[in-house]
Amino acid sequence: MKTTTILFMLTLVCSIAFGQSDKSKRLSPPDSVKVTTNDGVTVDIHYSRPSLKGRKIGVDIVKIGEVWRTGANEATTVDFDKDVLIEGKKLPKGKYSLYTIPGEQETIVIFNKTWDQWGTKYDQNQDALRVNVSSETSNLAQEQFKIDVDKSGKIGLAWGDYLLPVQVKAAP
Repeated sequence: MKTTTILFMLTLVCSIAFGQSDKSKRLSPPDSVKVTTNDGVTVDIHYSRPSLKGRKIGVDIVKIGEVWRTGANEATTVDFDKDVLIEGKKLPKGKYSLYTIPGEQETIVIFNKTWDQWGTKYDQNQDALRVNVSSETSNLAQEQFKIDVDKSGKIGLAWGDYLLPVQVKAAP
């Protein structure tokens, strides 16, 4: 009887602990995209997808001039299997966390060397590269944050009616 009670309690504790670690049940569920570009770079991105829920970008969330983790939950990661040029600037192959600083016309896209962390633990001293990218608008409103990569090497960050294209090419 005592052994049965102990096993039951252990099972209950494990069920609660592991049941809450199911990331697919989060309010901002995980997603990923992996593409090999036309010039042979494999881009592998893992992120979480927050929803707008009536909030306004630049006002309620993702504030202008402030560092944003570019997703939700753990830091968004971007992995390149080759040295690349991001908007013409060299970035060594490897895995990086992705942050942005939104602006009115331009957004700063940040590739940070510390990737295995919660998304809000940004350390500017670990930045590997910062590039400025023109912010665009889309006529297709995106309720949930989305990242796409196409074969030409364009990474597209989309949320609400904002679209941020980031060009990636194999480094010579």
